[in-house]
Amino acid sequence: MNVGPITRQNRALVLGASGGIGSEVARQLQGAGWQVRALRRGGAPAMAAASAIEWLDGDVLSREAVVHAAQGCAVIVHAVNPPGYRRWAQVVLPMIDNTLAAAAAVGAAVVLPGTVYNFGPDTFPVLREDSPQQPLTRKGAIRVELERRMRAASEHGVRSIVVRAGDFFGPLVGNSWFAQGIVKPGEPVQIVRQPGTRGVGHAWSYVPDVARTMLELIERRETLPAFATFHMAGHWDADGSQLVDAICRVARRHGLKPQIKPFSWALARAISPFVTTLRELMEMRYLWSEPLQLDNARLVRELGREPHTPLDEAVEATLMGLNCLGAEGRAPKAA
Repeated sequence: MNVGPITRQNRALVLGASGGIGSEVARQLQGAGWQVRALRRGGAPAMAAASAIEWLDGDVLSREAVVHAAQGCAVIVHAVNPPGYRRWAQVVLPMIDNTLAAAAAVGAAVVLPGTVYNFGPDTFPVLREDSPQQPLTRKGAIRVELERRMRAASEHGVRSIVVRAGDFFGPLVGNSWFAQGIVKPGEPVQIVRQPGTRGVGHAWSYVPDVARTMLELIERRETLPAFATFHMAGHWDADGSQLVDAICRVARRHGLKPQIKPFSWALARAISPFVTTLRELMEMRYLWSEPLQLDNARLVRELGREPHTPLDEAVEATLMGLNCLGAEGRAPKAA
């Protein structure tokens, strides 16, 4: 596709471009004619040899590196988080500070995939953009402060967009409940673990839909409020069983015979002192104890609808990407 000359108006810096949401946003930006730049220690990953992304060697914890990478960019997508929930308290806020400083230096807008960690049960069962943010956890308090800093920066000319969604899942999303707690990547589906209690609703979001929503809002950034927050309804699992049932349904179509078993919270608690990821997940267990739904009315008013892939289609693509459907459903290797 001939997209014309690259200008500042169609150049974006994606921080976290090797992660699940960052890589999908980068892919969709490129498909829409944007030139995408990414920052990573060590430069381009080996699997990116055939990618058109411009990879720069640098660390998001270095303000100089982020400001340098942002030169000539109209948008910075801040999709970076410490892997496995490690060192949140030490690095999450310095990273957003560097992104905001870079955005101020070059006149770019900042786009953030938000989390539900910001909210406590006092706002359940339905989260709206103006719901009070009174988190129960350390990670939630950090995310509240992160968005406070974005809002403060917007008062000094740095435009920001926050797109908040439920638990992510998708073909390239390895750091997720879907891939770490419900199925086992790299093996045909045999056991499907159910983290929540049947009857307790839960919000899920298919990452390509989230990326499409971010892209459409990026295109409208000049007409949005200086600090704009939008919630996605995603896939609302009204009784807590629809996602695991869809996994089983898709797996059976591929000749597999999965069984549903409850996620062992007791085992996770027992070994969590020795496994950082499990320890951090245990802190978020309250999100599985009560129904949690996101109201997308503001997003629908802005876009006219919410990008939405049918559940079975989204689940099949995710299982294929995780190589969980056997030889016939194996995803092709990335270039």
